[in-house]
Amino acid sequence: MKIFGKSYRSVWMEGSKVVMVEQRLLPHKFELFTCNTYESTALAIKDMVIRGAPAIGAAACYGMAQGALSGELWKAEKLLAASRPTAYDLFDAINYFKANYKGSDPKKVADTYADISAERCKKIGEIGEKLIKDGSRILTHCNAGALACVDYGTALAPIRLAHSKGKKIFVWVDETRPRCQGAKLTAFEMVQEGIPHALIADNAAGHFMQRGEVDLCIVGTDRVVLNGDIANKIGTYEKAVVAKENKIPFYIAAPFSTIDFSCKKGADIPIEERSVDELIYAEGLDESGRIKPVRIAPVGVSARNPGFDVTPAKFITGIITEKGIFKPKDIKNLKKKGK
Repeated sequence: MKIFGKSYRSVWMEGSKVVMVEQRLLPHKFELFTCNTYESTALAIKDMVIRGAPAIGAAACYGMAQGALSGELWKAEKLLAASRPTAYDLFDAINYFKANYKGSDPKKVADTYADISAERCKKIGEIGEKLIKDGSRILTHCNAGALACVDYGTALAPIRLAHSKGKKIFVWVDETRPRCQGAKLTAFEMVQEGIPHALIADNAAGHFMQRGEVDLCIVGTDRVVLNGDIANKIGTYEKAVVAKENKIPFYIAAPFSTIDFSCKKGADIPIEERSVDELIYAEGLDESGRIKPVRIAPVGVSARNPGFDVTPAKFITGIITEKGIFKPKDIKNLKKKGK
């Protein structure tokens, strides 16, 4: 991805240190965050220095490499596995490292995983781009771009490629409360790439669908399960329901590393509940240029803050993967077919 004209991946390894784009500061500041140990890498995942299922997976694989280098691989695995329970790429990456690390260079194992992950997303872009017509107006939710992956993105990969091919497209960017990954990160990526877009409040998506100003929806996901249900950032479910009501195609973009073939249905997916402070406080840039939290709810308020929701398969038009576009009902057969 290009950030201020320079190419970056979201995460990589230098020696025994894991380096990642500090996503909590975007779009106001661009900084790199360095993790010297597997403990700091696990904390960076938990605290959302890095986020997005494929990016979490790559960071976890690098964390496993740090664990191997320190002689504490099993401790690293336990800590990393507990960092973000909903994102299945996390476990895919841990399992990949354990299966491929045979006392060789642990960094090379993790680098290979990161390269594979980036290539998967590139392929998702090539396959999904064919769904986007010249003049398409696309709604997305949260951030499923290059920042959420090693590179390219999932939901944004087809959008990037369509734009690079000269298709005249327009992207509706949901703000995605409470952490506002749409406003902070997807909008940032759109600006960096020069892709026409408009940031909208989450509650405005149905309005634009109803007015016929949305042609299709493409979102990412943190986990796809056997019956075709998916878990994604909170608010995805309601977007899918409204899209179906308005006869708008609703696509999920995800690499195979996000498919959990051991989980039968969406109700079985562990849903992470995050700190209610994310709801009680809003964060932004003040007049002096400092990133500052501001309280927006009364003292003593009660709150709940699930980070994800489950979208049932019946609301999903198709799942764009690096191996093709599948109907949700096809997911259960993919493992049998060796896909």
